[in-house]
Amino acid sequence: MVPVQDGASTQGENLLLPPKESHNESAGSTRIRPRQSSPARRIGMTRKLKGKDFKDSENPEESEKRHKEKELKPLYKELLYTINHSLGRPHTKERYSAKQFQDYIREAFSMTEAEHKTLSEKVQSSLVPIYCLVVTVKQAKGILGKDISGFSDPYCLLSILYEDKDSHGGGSSNKPQKAVVRDSAKGQVLQTTIKKQTLNPIWDETFKLEFEDISNANFHIEMWDKDEEVSLVQKFDEFRTNIHGLKRMLKDAKKEKGQDDFLGYIVLKLKDLHCTEDTWYNLEPRTETYPDRGQCHLQLKFIHKERDENLSAGRSPYVNYCGILQQFVQAHISKQQDSNPWKGELCGEGTALLEYYANQNDISPFLQDLAKWVAYSKLYQNLEVDSTVLFQQLTSIEYHWCQQELPHQQKQELGDSLHGFLQYGLCLVSKYRDIYPPTPKTTPRLHTLLRVLVQICKTRAFQKLNPAQFDLHVEVTDAVVNGTVEWFNIKKGLHQPMTKDLLENVSALSRLIGEVQEDVRLSKDVWNKVFVSAVQLDVFTVVYQKLDSLLADELRATLSQLENQMDQPLANSLFPVYLTLQAIHKDKAFLQKRGKLLQLTNFHEDFRDALPYWLNKAFSTTMARVEKAVQVDQLQPLQTGAVPIKHSSSAVDIAACLHPVAQLWEQLSWPDPEEAFMLMVKLTEDVCKISSTYCQMLKARVKELSVNSDRDSAIKMLCVVVNDLEHLHTVLTRLPQRLNWTGLRERTQNVIGETQFQNTLPSQLQHTQSLLNREIRSAVDTLGKKLKTDIETHVRNMASRQRLPSRDTEEAVVPLMKYLEKELKYMNENLVQENFNSLLTPLWMNSVKILHQMSQLEDSNLVYFQRLLYTLQVTDYLMKHYILRNIRRCG
Repeated sequence: MVPVQDGASTQGENLLLPPKESHNESAGSTRIRPRQSSPARRIGMTRKLKGKDFKDSENPEESEKRHKEKELKPLYKELLYTINHSLGRPHTKERYSAKQFQDYIREAFSMTEAEHKTLSEKVQSSLVPIYCLVVTVKQAKGILGKDISGFSDPYCLLSILYEDKDSHGGGSSNKPQKAVVRDSAKGQVLQTTIKKQTLNPIWDETFKLEFEDISNANFHIEMWDKDEEVSLVQKFDEFRTNIHGLKRMLKDAKKEKGQDDFLGYIVLKLKDLHCTEDTWYNLEPRTETYPDRGQCHLQLKFIHKERDENLSAGRSPYVNYCGILQQFVQAHISKQQDSNPWKGELCGEGTALLEYYANQNDISPFLQDLAKWVAYSKLYQNLEVDSTVLFQQLTSIEYHWCQQELPHQQKQELGDSLHGFLQYGLCLVSKYRDIYPPTPKTTPRLHTLLRVLVQICKTRAFQKLNPAQFDLHVEVTDAVVNGTVEWFNIKKGLHQPMTKDLLENVSALSRLIGEVQEDVRLSKDVWNKVFVSAVQLDVFTVVYQKLDSLLADELRATLSQLENQMDQPLANSLFPVYLTLQAIHKDKAFLQKRGKLLQLTNFHEDFRDALPYWLNKAFSTTMARVEKAVQVDQLQPLQTGAVPIKHSSSAVDIAACLHPVAQLWEQLSWPDPEEAFMLMVKLTEDVCKISSTYCQMLKARVKELSVNSDRDSAIKMLCVVVNDLEHLHTVLTRLPQRLNWTGLRERTQNVIGETQFQNTLPSQLQHTQSLLNREIRSAVDTLGKKLKTDIETHVRNMASRQRLPSRDTEEAVVPLMKYLEKELKYMNENLVQENFNSLLTPLWMNSVKILHQMSQLEDSNLVYFQRLLYTLQVTDYLMKHYILRNIRRCG
């Protein structure tokens, strides 16, 4: 609402609200910085969550030094060892040298040149690991059928052979032999199980093949068909069932007993392999016969079968992997130039080293994902980590859960981590107002966090490892409720007045309720969409019901201090409180669930003592503005716009001043119907008083301005007064509609009888309108009397010239006709139509009466009577002319 200027007529102003102040106290002083800009605050919450009280009594430099010695240097040695004994190629786009890897970890671990040199020397003197290739023979498809039945009994032989002149697998041999692995005298040869009668065998068997030097070593795998000794009768039985096996049977008869058939081979150079491979390979033939021999699915991985266990003081590779991962992520985030949360990516060197370390220590993909989840969920509580990273890791853990059994210790770690992050996430949810401000950038982060919490509860790992009943919907609801109570108490403390002054207490309550109103709006328009979408929680209903209870208690506690202390200033300060509470209470329409009765349902009852003061304030403020409007009114018609306005400024002002009184009725919206009726009676009575007072002030004003004015000016001002009163009459006529008396009658029909209603409200208004009508008639009569005097003067002047010849009749009447024409034209232009029409009747009657009186003169002759008759005819014509003109204007 816009403040009304002194004596101005701005509509829509609230008479009881103080002028707006251009401050932004609540937005500036109470807003807690968001999570993304306050990692230290998140750490504090984490410490509180875990129930630990960390005391930083130690010197930070000493603490950092001990951390480096105890934690970082062992991990650093593990990485140096990994670089020195790397196997295979990582799956990164770029290849990195040992120097590039060492430079990277030096920076990531903040090691000096001297520290790096010392640790490198220790690693150089450590034991060399045992290199090993882990091969999982998954399955084969489309292999040759060597038996009479058209199938084979396949098995595989695996070995690592070295390239030299004496090796059967050497590249110098022009004609490779059929059985390189079987006939090899060097190296370890491992064999899969035999799969009976199939062309698509499935093994899924894992083997470990040791080797010393990767540069000239090759991995060989040969597939053979096992030849079983079968009796002649069995062979003839197979022949009868498979006529096409005759050729195979004849060929088989030529073989020596127990001689297996060669099905195909695969040779892979170790130096060309990645750290891990998972590929279908074509089985190669030894001869050109049957070149298409099918495919074999192999999974390959380089590991260290044994490592120097003194590098990291006997800690498990999994623990080391977690520490290395966390250090790499922290180093990466610290180098980020932008303020966006980390989305899970690392530089190429870090990714490659993690892959090397995981493979060399044979850390399974499941354990790697577990390590990432544990590390990322901890980093999330301290650094800027995007929630989507956690969501991805949870999805991976769910995928691996049924495929691999975790060790007991890791199971316990996973269960504790999932449960701990749930508690931490719920702590963040309880503070969502401050941590996730309602912006397009931060609101989606809350949504993702809630989805992470949902995903945790859905995982089979959580359900298995946390058998206790855990209802996320209930937990989130409790977090929101507890957070709402905490938020309310914080806001209450921030707005707490420094003194015990009653006005200060009400002002503090008003500011607090304003904060609540904004929070209710945000809950409805912003937060509810987030919570409903993520966890199907109607957070608006939860927040509204809790704030309703808290606010009701605070309202009654404050108003109880005002008992028997009410005065006009206190009542004025309570009006904004009432309006804000009303706006909050109207939002109950958006509640999805209606449980117990809201505590603010009858909040209006607490303001009964202030209500008379509000009405008095509205009346006195309006009366003062009406008085000022009349004081500055010069009783000149307003000439604004294309259509001239015939009333003066005070008539506009009083209409505008009455508008806020009607607006007050709408703002109060008093729920109790009987009290609302009495309130309407008082407002209507005040409007009628203001209208009556305006009439008296306007009459006094026209007398004041007419003292030093000529006759014409006085008549013009009197015309304006008549129009002003008519304008006020029109405003009062629309008052029942403006105040919605029809709606009030419907609300009160059970408590207020029809007779009582009609005898109170309409009779008040009719009495005031009757008063206005009398004042209008009185003013019109005054105009008519002024015109009567002038008409009588013109008629007497005409009579004094009665001895003129008859041909001068028109000339004698001309002055009177010009006067009537001039005055009627002016009155028609400056009076509203109703009042002009009202003026014509007394004017006509006065004119006829004057002519009749003049006709009674004894010395009158025929010429004089002819002039009187002519005057009567012309006057009649003029009157009818304006009457018809006005009729056409209305028609």
